[in-house]
Amino acid sequence: MSSNVRVLAARSCFDVVDQGMSLSEVLPKAQAQLANPLDKALLQEICFGVMRQLPQLEAVCSQLMTKPLVKQLRPLQFLLYVGIYQLKFMRIPDHAAISETVDAARELKGQSLTKLINAILRSVQRQPALFQFDTAADAVKYNHPGWLINRLRHAYPQQWQQVLAANQQKAPLWLRVNTQRINPTDYAAALTRAGIEYSRPVAELPQAIKLAQAQEVTTLPGYAEGWFSVQDAAAQYAATLLQVNDSQHILDACCAPGGKSCHILELAPRANLTALDKDAKRLTRVEENLARLGLQAKVIAADAAQPDSWWQGQLYDRILLDVPCSATGVIRRHPDIRWLRKNTDIAPLCQLQQQILQQCWRLLAPGGVLLYATCSVLPDENSAQITHFLQHNADARLDPLPQQNAGTVGWQLLPGEQDLDGFYYARLIKLPTQGETT
Repeated sequence: MSSNVRVLAARSCFDVVDQGMSLSEVLPKAQAQLANPLDKALLQEICFGVMRQLPQLEAVCSQLMTKPLVKQLRPLQFLLYVGIYQLKFMRIPDHAAISETVDAARELKGQSLTKLINAILRSVQRQPALFQFDTAADAVKYNHPGWLINRLRHAYPQQWQQVLAANQQKAPLWLRVNTQRINPTDYAAALTRAGIEYSRPVAELPQAIKLAQAQEVTTLPGYAEGWFSVQDAAAQYAATLLQVNDSQHILDACCAPGGKSCHILELAPRANLTALDKDAKRLTRVEENLARLGLQAKVIAADAAQPDSWWQGQLYDRILLDVPCSATGVIRRHPDIRWLRKNTDIAPLCQLQQQILQQCWRLLAPGGVLLYATCSVLPDENSAQITHFLQHNADARLDPLPQQNAGTVGWQLLPGEQDLDGFYYARLIKLPTQGETT
């Protein structure tokens, strides 16, 4: 246990990069050791920043050290990254960043390395040219793994650099107003009364509100009353594109943490919704969200890829399939994804997506709509999946979305467009077979 922000940051970054744990798993546990909300925010800022700038931080260290620290000293290598990030990218005074980082080394059992750490940080302070990366390898120049840069360059020859640049930005805080509790205009007025700046930039999504500054959501007007949820506007398209109404039997097949399930019920509160997810632990969050928002669904812990183990036989009018994916569209929101995901992960993910899509298609009524969604920007998981599916399922027809360009398969949102996350949607209609009526 520690109450030192730099110690916790170094350990958290070590756990992500060397131990393969996610920041969303590591960070809350580290923040729980801090009492001051400002310290919690500082810890998050440092961890997110180190994840965003990791290759450049490594490159700077490699210029100032003969070799990186290894074995039991590895957390101290990450402490160096923490110190350098503060000096280069934060408004903390240099003397404070250096002294606090050196002090943290002692707590990390690096007493013998305090002089080295101090010398490296002072060199960074005195030599801004260390951060010149114009001739560096792409992985360093763009702070992304080479395999991902190569895939993006191939998929988006005109836009790949824009995608990489968008991934380096801090994601804004988007809210979705619960229209069962309050209308968006009244909620916007409540934010104004509270002195909170916001905008409503997406005309197609009147319930979407973007805050000018991120803040603790529990302090926002109407949190306890269920007036809103936190959800990026890109994900808010899902329930709208699914075209739901109160009379329908609906399946959200990979539902956790429940944002899209809740949105469906906000639009169609009397619909018969089944919220399904393989991860029973994550369903606790789904049930908490439903309760806070005053919504009801049938929540089931089961595998969408194996419907015979849970499906009762009634066909669904609407299926939302937000399949497990590489999450390469939400790197700005989860900067550790680029270090946790590997190139070899993509093919098995695509196989799983195909299996879930094929199995859930069986559960859709003729004339019904299935919305395929991912938070990925990789065509293998998106347009290529849908093209393959259409070629092998004669009863499936692509229903073009208003947002997609002519000649494209589905709608690919790239990170940063309208300040949204990267997302993909394709809407499929099930054609009646001969003799059937819808």
